[in-house]
Amino acid sequence: MSAVEVHRLLKEKKLSAREVLESSISRIEEVDNKLNALPEKCFDRARKIAERIDNNPPKGIRNLHGLPIAIKDYNDISGVKTTYGSLLFKDNVPKDSDRTVRKLEDNGANCVAKSNVPEWAGGHTFNPVYGLTRNPWDTSKSSGGSSGGSSAALASGQVFLATGNDLGGSLRTPAAFNGVVGLRPSPGLIPRGKRYMPFDTLWVEGPMARSVEDVALMLDAMVGHDIGDPLSYPCIENSFLEELDTEYKPLSVAVSEDLGIVPVEGEVRNAFRAAIRKISGFGWDVTHEIPSFEGVLDAFKVLRGMLMATMLGDLVKKHRDQILVDIRKNVQVGFEVKNTEIVEAEKVRRQLTLNMENFFIRNDFLICPTTSVVPFSVENPYVKEIEGKKCETYVDWFSITFAITMTSCPTLSIPCGFTESGLPIGIQIVAPPRHEARLLSFGARLQEIFGVARKLPISPQANPSLGP
Repeated sequence: MSAVEVHRLLKEKKLSAREVLESSISRIEEVDNKLNALPEKCFDRARKIAERIDNNPPKGIRNLHGLPIAIKDYNDISGVKTTYGSLLFKDNVPKDSDRTVRKLEDNGANCVAKSNVPEWAGGHTFNPVYGLTRNPWDTSKSSGGSSGGSSAALASGQVFLATGNDLGGSLRTPAAFNGVVGLRPSPGLIPRGKRYMPFDTLWVEGPMARSVEDVALMLDAMVGHDIGDPLSYPCIENSFLEELDTEYKPLSVAVSEDLGIVPVEGEVRNAFRAAIRKISGFGWDVTHEIPSFEGVLDAFKVLRGMLMATMLGDLVKKHRDQILVDIRKNVQVGFEVKNTEIVEAEKVRRQLTLNMENFFIRNDFLICPTTSVVPFSVENPYVKEIEGKKCETYVDWFSITFAITMTSCPTLSIPCGFTESGLPIGIQIVAPPRHEARLLSFGARLQEIFGVARKLPISPQANPSLGP
C-alpha cells in the first residue's frame, strides 16, 4: 500500500499507528540484513510514540497520523545515535531532535530508524561505522549517495517515507538508483537545522517516497516558516497533496540528454529517449531548447569547497587522519580557493539565474536524466570514468544534478524506465523557483505514463530479472 492509502486508513481509524509501525518493523527485520539501509533502529521509542498517537489522535491538514519514516543519519533524533557516517561520532547521542525531525514529529511522523549515509556525504553510501548499503534491485550494486539508505529502505518497503538532503544530488541520485521519487525543493521551503550555514542555498532538506503522491504528503509535513532559518517562508494555504488534484498542463517542455556539459552512458541515453517518446504525444510541445550552463562545473566545485571548509574545516584540522581522504581534499579546496575564483563562481551563479529566468518565459519545465550512469558496483567508492572520460574527483560523476543545484530551481526525480538488466533509471523535472505544486502535479502525470512506481516495493535480489 502507498503512504497516502495508509494515511487515509489511519485518519479514518481503520488502522492504528501501532499496527502500521509493527508492519514496518516486521519488514525491516525481514529484509534489511540483505541491504543495511537502516543500521540504527529506534523501535522502542517508536512504539511509545505510536501509543501516544493512538491514545491522542492528532489533528491538522498536514499531520501524518503516525506513519513510520526513516531519518537520514545526518539529522538528529532525540535520544538516538547520529554518526554522520564518521567514527568521530560513532557514540554521539543528541539530546534534542533537529529542526527537520522536530517539524516532522510535530506533524505526526514516527521515526522508526536512521538510514545509512556515506561519511560526511562523500561518494555513495558506505562508511566506517555501519559499512555499505546495497541496492535492492541488485545487491551487488550501489544504492547511490548520500541518501542511499533512505532510498533502499523505501524501494524495499521497509518504511513509507524517508528524509533526504541534497547538495550536489544527494537526494536525487539515490532516488534514481533505487527507482523511487525524491524532491529537491526550492531553498527555504523546508526549514533547516542549526548545522547549516544560514544563507546557503546549495544544501536543502527534502522528502523521499515511492510515488509523487507520497512525496507530496510528506512535503506537507515538512514546510513552513521557522524563525531559526532566515531563508524559510510560509507555505501554500492548501496542501501539496490536495494540489495534485489540479492537473497542470504545460505548453512547452524542453528536454536534454546531457545539459550540454557532461558525458552520459549509453544505457541512460537510451532509457531517456524512450521516456521522451512516451510523453511526446500528450498535447505539449517538446523542444530541445535549454539554458546555457557554461562555467557551472568549476563554479560549483569552488562554492561547494567553501561550504565544506566552513562546515567541516575545524573538524578536519583537529582530526585529519580520521576523516575520509576525499572529504579532506574537498575541504582543502575551500581553504585554498582564490578571491578571483570566488568572484567568478558567483558571476556564473548569477548568470545561471538569468538564463533560467529567460528559459522559463518560453518553457514550463526542463527534463534531463537524473544520473549520467547506471548503478555501479557497490565495491567502487565512486565512478571514475564515463564514456571514456575520466572523472578527476568524486563529485564529477554527478555533474548533471549539481548543475541544477546551482540554479536554485526545485527538481523532482522520478523513475522512467530500466536498463536491459533491470536496474532503474530516473529523470529530473525542473521547474521555476517556488513552483513545487506545479512540479508535483506534472510529475504525477509523468509517473502515470511511465508506470514504474507500480513495481514497488520489491524484495532484495542478487540477480534481477525485472525489466520494463
